[in-house]
Amino acid sequence: MTTISENPQAASVSKRDEATGLIGFVPAKAARALVLGGAVLTVASCFLSWTWTPAFPGDLTYYGSPAGLQLQVLVLGLLTTLFALSSYGVKGTRWLTPAGADAAVKFAALATFGTTWYTVAAISISLGGPVNLEPGGAIVAIATLVTLLGALALPFERPTVLPVDPEDTGWDQFKHRAGNGWTAFKGAFATTGPARKLPPMHSSVEILIITGILAVALGVFTYGVGTEYDELFLGFLITAGLGFAAVNKSGLMQQATQLTKKHQNLTIAGAFTAAALFPFTQTDDQYATLGVYILIFATVALGLNIVVGLAGLLDLGYVAFLGVGAYAAALVSGAPTSPFGVHFPFWAAILVGAGASLVFGVLIGAPTLRLRGDYLAIVTLGFGEIFRIAVMNTDGTSGPDITNGSNGIASIPNLSIFGFDFGAEHSIAGFTIGRFANYFFLMLLIMAVVVMVFRRSGDSRIGRAWVAIREDETAALAMGINGFRVKLIAFALGASLAGLAGTVQAHVTYTVTPEQYLFAGPIPPNSAFLLAAVVLGGMGTMSGPLVGASLLFLIPNKLQFMGEYQLFAFGVALILLMRFRPEGMIANRRNQLEFHENDETPAPLAKAGA
Repeated sequence: MTTISENPQAASVSKRDEATGLIGFVPAKAARALVLGGAVLTVASCFLSWTWTPAFPGDLTYYGSPAGLQLQVLVLGLLTTLFALSSYGVKGTRWLTPAGADAAVKFAALATFGTTWYTVAAISISLGGPVNLEPGGAIVAIATLVTLLGALALPFERPTVLPVDPEDTGWDQFKHRAGNGWTAFKGAFATTGPARKLPPMHSSVEILIITGILAVALGVFTYGVGTEYDELFLGFLITAGLGFAAVNKSGLMQQATQLTKKHQNLTIAGAFTAAALFPFTQTDDQYATLGVYILIFATVALGLNIVVGLAGLLDLGYVAFLGVGAYAAALVSGAPTSPFGVHFPFWAAILVGAGASLVFGVLIGAPTLRLRGDYLAIVTLGFGEIFRIAVMNTDGTSGPDITNGSNGIASIPNLSIFGFDFGAEHSIAGFTIGRFANYFFLMLLIMAVVVMVFRRSGDSRIGRAWVAIREDETAALAMGINGFRVKLIAFALGASLAGLAGTVQAHVTYTVTPEQYLFAGPIPPNSAFLLAAVVLGGMGTMSGPLVGASLLFLIPNKLQFMGEYQLFAFGVALILLMRFRPEGMIANRRNQLEFHENDETPAPLAKAGA
């Protein structure tokens, strides 16, 4: 008979079950039972009525038919249940947590608790108190609380806490103790180990998994865009944010990253195919409007990523290049308010818009790119303001009559390419595609061109020179790289890509005005939001700015009901994201290591160092 001492794995499990977590008086075995029982009860309570009246948005009065926020709690409850089963070691569920189950369970339980109690609070505030809750609402509130308490009682490896130096001042000791407390708190939500590598799989299975990942991404994005009321979108933010953290802690995100890198070309093609299906999932052209604006914003952010992410040049006036392309295209696209009175075909208008932005990029970059850091940032910020003031003054009164001043170029006609009118509705496979859906497909093609340019540039010799200058310009110059020429190419290329997107923006919005191209404002695109999209999405990556731009455009549009508190809530969200994930949502390996160099050394590296 094998004893525990002779079986290291059994000893490890036994030791783990005896350990305790943040709530120290609950044994781990009991904590796992609380989590699993609470998660199952949460799932069951989603099929009960949560309120007696349909006055609350979503109508949560039905039995056996989850709706609205109940669906979000149901998804999180199922996720918590699966992670809890994996924590128990149930056969067939261990693949769900390749990096360890306990941290994933904690975040999943926190997500379920947050969405549930937000819903309970919203019902109480909207209807006049918790007395309006049906038994199902009370049961789910208690179940999620029990689940969270059980999750916090799960064991974790307590991090090393340094002793306080008695010679420190009182303030130094306070900071030291606060830092030790934060380190211990982070340990409660830390992963138990690095994610295991994927076992060998047939390529068809890997392709099927990638297809599933893209389908889930399309479903989540479509659901977020189509949220019909404010309470549902706020709940979606809680669900998506904490749910993503739970999946990331489980190690599934790392596994998905391995697969997508292995089949990168297939993943890109699949992503564009999934995006092309988006208009067919919508019944209202209003949501296709959000889609086309998101694509414009994301395309410009990807162009800025060449300047900021690859070359390391801080450009605070990048939205001006978008404006240059939009104005140039508007002036030659047959608008009745254009003083030129010409109507170029679309391909010529695109060349004019991209070419004008390219020329301005060279003209601005040539005398200024010898500057570095903050000085370059101030100059580019000044260029953005100069552009806006210049188009304001070229109104025929303060200057030459070119841009109509604050009135802008209005009544820009819809595009017509090879007889296809983008302003008219068309039927495709029985689906009616409206005006904004037409422009959505056009922007998708333009984004494909921009993605191809970004990939080819980043993998080329010039791309490696950009990265060298970003990391250490002095060392790059010492190695023989012509820094000025390389930076000017990045500046010109980024400007031309912004002008390309601006050409379509002019036709989508019908009007271009100076107020559309500010440094900062409540609604993107503007220079501040573009830079935030690159930094928060992941500098130097291809998919990071696309994800960042999508979120930074969608969230402010959906939070307009908050009025003057919108930017405050948005700023708090950005601070939290930068605190917990400073390398960006989708970061490359170099940035990830740089931002987490003070974290605990992973097991393989520690062994090599020993």
